[in-house]
Amino acid sequence: MSQDLDDNYRIAYDNRAGFGKRPALVLIDFAEAYFDPDCVLYAGVDGALASALRIRAVAHEQGIPVILTEVTYQKGGLNGGRFFEKAKPLASFVQGQKTAVFAQGLVPRDDEIVVSKQYPSAFFGTSLASTLTAMGIDNVVLTGLTTSGCVRASCVDSMSHGFITTVVREACGDRHPAPHEANLFDMNAKYADVVSEEEILDFFRSLGPERNTDD
Repeated sequence: MSQDLDDNYRIAYDNRAGFGKRPALVLIDFAEAYFDPDCVLYAGVDGALASALRIRAVAHEQGIPVILTEVTYQKGGLNGGRFFEKAKPLASFVQGQKTAVFAQGLVPRDDEIVVSKQYPSAFFGTSLASTLTAMGIDNVVLTGLTTSGCVRASCVDSMSHGFITTVVREACGDRHPAPHEANLFDMNAKYADVVSEEEILDFFRSLGPERNTDD
């Protein structure tokens, strides 16, 4: 039965969008909360961060824009709305909490864009879509945490805003393998291409470090 379902999905959803001409790399919510064993959000996702950092390094070598997102709330979650009310662990992202800062090894550079957000999607309530459009970006490459939450939400919104969307498997993480795999499967079926780290690095390197933005 499982094989029949897999075949059914391949018949219905077996298309690849491919890559664009002007990609941007987005690192979603790599916060200390997910790496601190004492934090309720601890997820043991060191491999995802290591992968994202390798991709980030090549993106900079090739002149590809890099965007970092962070979740940040005022004291008491005043600006968190229903999301903060529902998801109690979001208290880990209140300004001043040690778990709210970027994870060790991820220090924003002066040439990177930092997007602060209060909701799952990197696009909802932020200027990200407008910024990417102004930069001429046609392909959003997503990495980050967590696969079933903010990565999934950002993926759907990226596609909905008209960007070719790519998700890098090794550079995304979740606290549980089942929602991680299920959401990678679903994103690949309907909203994005889920690719390997090796594939995205090959694509980035194929663009060359000096690209004419007028092409």
